[in-house]
Amino acid sequence: MSAEPTLARIAKEVAVCTKCALHESRKRAVAGEGPADAEIMFIGEGPGFHEDEQGRPFVGASGKFLDQLLAQAELNRSDVFIANVVKCRPPGNRDPQADELAACGEYLEAQIQAVNPSIIVTLGRFSMGRFIPGAKITAVHGQMHKVGERFVIPMFHPAAALHQAALKPSILADFARLPEQLDEARKSLGRKTVEKKRASPKPEKPKQLSLF
Repeated sequence: MSAEPTLARIAKEVAVCTKCALHESRKRAVAGEGPADAEIMFIGEGPGFHEDEQGRPFVGASGKFLDQLLAQAELNRSDVFIANVVKCRPPGNRDPQADELAACGEYLEAQIQAVNPSIIVTLGRFSMGRFIPGAKITAVHGQMHKVGERFVIPMFHPAAALHQAALKPSILADFARLPEQLDEARKSLGRKTVEKKRASPKPEKPKQLSLF
């Protein structure tokens, strides 16, 4: 089965999933969204209030900040696949628990295999822990690690940067390096590099010649 039908099947399964207790309090499960051939996949922690209402990832305040960060990295939301380690909102936005992470793990792994991104950007320590266990995010954020068949870059969660102003310069700097890291990942994986499109110079207005 190709990537698009696989992702659609996962989304349908997630929508009616009852594997853990989180389904009891959710309004809408949030499977994730993005193109099936995305080069970059962002993995957050779990849906918040607005995500639970809309069934889409990163649509609240942290989502708006993520859109700004993507723009800074010369990316659009439509360019990337966005998911979370748990697909239903933990009550009160508490941390996801081990059994909840395990219950959603199969869905997330299937999404990764379907999309097959060059880079996975983990947002927050829970998603980072899935790929780089035991690491401290303050020590490794923004650094690219080869994990299996692709690269992983741990970053602070946008929500953390919104609540802790001291983290904002770090996350801005980390996102600014993404285009360069993506090219590095492409070369290492033997994938085609993409040259940036240069804006066409604006034509100069014709100058009116003076008669005198």
